[in-house]
Amino acid sequence: MPSADYVIVGAGSAGCVLANRLSEDPDVRVLLLEAGGKDGSVNVKIPAAFPNQFHTKMDWDYSTEPEPYVDGKTMYVPRGKSLGGSSSMNAMLYVRGRPLDFDLWEGQGAPGWGWDDVLPYFKRAENNARGADEFHGVGGPVEVSEQRSPRRIGKDLLESAVAAGIPRATDYNGSEQDGVAPFQVFQKNGRRWSSADAYLKPAMRRPNLEVITGALVLGLELDGTRVTGVRYRRKGQEAVASAAREVVLSAGAIGSPQILQLSGIGNADDLREVGVEVRHELPGVGYNLQDHPFLGALFEVNDTDTLYQADKPKHLLEWALRRSGKLTSTVAEINAFVRTRPGLPAADIQFHMGAAYYENHGEETFDGHAVVIAPTLVSPKSRGKVWLASKDPEAKARILTNSLEHPDDLRSLVAGMKLAREIAAQEPLASKIVREIKPGPSVVEDEDLEDDIRKRLMLIYHPVGTCLMSDTADGAVVDSELRVHGLQGLRVADASVMPVITGGNTNAPTMMIAERAADLIRGRVGAGVAAPPAASGAAA
Repeated sequence: MPSADYVIVGAGSAGCVLANRLSEDPDVRVLLLEAGGKDGSVNVKIPAAFPNQFHTKMDWDYSTEPEPYVDGKTMYVPRGKSLGGSSSMNAMLYVRGRPLDFDLWEGQGAPGWGWDDVLPYFKRAENNARGADEFHGVGGPVEVSEQRSPRRIGKDLLESAVAAGIPRATDYNGSEQDGVAPFQVFQKNGRRWSSADAYLKPAMRRPNLEVITGALVLGLELDGTRVTGVRYRRKGQEAVASAAREVVLSAGAIGSPQILQLSGIGNADDLREVGVEVRHELPGVGYNLQDHPFLGALFEVNDTDTLYQADKPKHLLEWALRRSGKLTSTVAEINAFVRTRPGLPAADIQFHMGAAYYENHGEETFDGHAVVIAPTLVSPKSRGKVWLASKDPEAKARILTNSLEHPDDLRSLVAGMKLAREIAAQEPLASKIVREIKPGPSVVEDEDLEDDIRKRLMLIYHPVGTCLMSDTADGAVVDSELRVHGLQGLRVADASVMPVITGGNTNAPTMMIAERAADLIRGRVGAGVAAPPAASGAAA
């Protein structure tokens, strides 16, 4: 039976960070358990190929329950199932969120997580192509790059957004988020740079770090109120990984609450419903689920420099030989944060814009050149939950987002779709547009736009919040040091601890959470955030 000082569950955006930072101490033994396999697929490495991982063995392939406010339809929730987790499957968009988000975390009972506290961790992680300044760092393990081969129509999208009244943003990851700009990306020389690339692979040379893949976690071992290890199954054999110091759950906003619930930790009624013995009642486990819903305004264009037929052999060859061309694209290349009505404290809509037809997560295709202008709701007021379908660890968790439950959420998306059309109506983009494909010219009135939104709404792969962090809030699962309330030897460190979803893509803040978690675990918070060199293989 394996044992270690620290047992980490999940080799995703957060788990890889923790494995590296904790194993920097040569006197500490670290064990990392990952249910998926390796990340060697070409669909991981080629940026534009990320949708090819959907519905494969590299995807947990979740779906929600029928959503009551979205015409009763189920919504797809992809989650990465390999080394790197969802950072090996996402669209690689480097977005931190706005300072307000983290100050809100602190304000509702998470001291030490305000903007001034977390900024040093963002900077420590970065090797930003723009260099070091007040808001950015260099020398860290995370490669933050400019786009390698952006489509020329991206400039048209940007200029038309400006013409529609959206200001240019100089740094949407700095003190002010609002405005339009090209995305920075998690890439190095035209290929994906996941958490596994940044943190795990350099650290795997350390003798004090062990990584076990193909390990499905069955539950936690408890001795009274102390967690002592992790039960898992690998190749049909069950084993227990003992933790001398702590177990850290980094299985994500779906996986972490599911593991807690399988272990009898959670809402007593939810557990009894599926026959799980209540070991530690903690009503908030699995609640407070948030995600960013979106949909696209889709336009046929006469510009041929789009991602249409990007998988042709000549483009594959260009990527293989030069790491350039269409396949380096993240699909969404232009980013804009906007407030759709007066009085909002921050943007309620983020636009993902690119030279592609992106509908139904890439499953629906269009035979021609197109652009997408996709309003994404980044400040949702609706909340959902994750709970067990069965006490069988192999059964997928049940998920309900309650997307569009709050009328303000629908109101913002209607305004976002109208603004998408305004952008398309401005030059230089207007003269490139042949026709509006979706919603379509017949969809004009607010009521019709609302119907279209409910019909086509998708989630943009940012589930968070199901193990809420707070020292004081009702329903909190972990405290401000990420320790599970009422238990010893157990922390959660991943996107599930976010009290409020960040305004933007969630990979960067998830890595930040893990960076700070490592310092909390090692007792280094309060002494100032060190800025070590890029994560190395040698134990430091």
